[in-house]
Amino acid sequence: MKTKAIFLDVDGTLISFKTHKIPQTTIDALNQVHNNGIKIIIATGRVATDLGELDAIPYDAVVSLNGSHCLLRDGTEITSRQISHEDFRIVRNLAEKYGFPLALEVDKGIFVNYVNDTVIALSELTNHPIPLVVDIDKEFNACKCRQLCIYCGEDVEKEIMTQLPNLTVSRWNPYFADVNADTNKASGMADMADYLGFSLDESMAFGDGGNDIPMLRVAGTGIAMGGASDLIKNYADYVTDDVDEDGIYNALAHFGII
Repeated sequence: MKTKAIFLDVDGTLISFKTHKIPQTTIDALNQVHNNGIKIIIATGRVATDLGELDAIPYDAVVSLNGSHCLLRDGTEITSRQISHEDFRIVRNLAEKYGFPLALEVDKGIFVNYVNDTVIALSELTNHPIPLVVDIDKEFNACKCRQLCIYCGEDVEKEIMTQLPNLTVSRWNPYFADVNADTNKASGMADMADYLGFSLDESMAFGDGGNDIPMLRVAGTGIAMGGASDLIKNYADYVTDDVDEDGIYNALAHFGII
């Protein structure tokens, strides 16, 4: 079946954790496929306003915040699923009880109730500034919040999520997990496909983290990056090379897209 759209994760897929840049081979390949009429859609845990490193990529749309906010590159909103005040209150109380930092990821940035070594380590890994410490209740009330970040391990994550039936969790890194209002990258992909008029069978998806598993499963062709864990690779139809080894270019060439 002809590929009409390509969904791309950002960190560890488009952007290298080593160089914090997009390989030139990736930029060239994506410009070629876009010129051939294939839609390029970013699918990320990041907020859509935090994609400055992707300016050289000719993307058409963004599935941001793990499917919670879908929009075209020009800002046209397709779907938006906010976290309720009640669910936020429960998460905030659990963060206080278990003693981990809690962040809001919103259009104007990432804000956290306090900073510890885990928060700093994640900022260094993604080459982002350390989040600003704020009154998190006041900030939540003043914004549209579609994603929370909990800086805790998997054991604590599993324990607290049993108390949050209205929310979903996804993780691509041991430092933290994203919490959303019953969405994931796959649901965001479906929203985008409906809006742009193609089926998911006609899509290809690239990812490397745990939050990419739903995306790899529903795409017509799910491709895991070489740097992904064996768990992620088990859900892929094809495993390409690492981002620093021209993984996206090599996979597109393998499937005859370029």
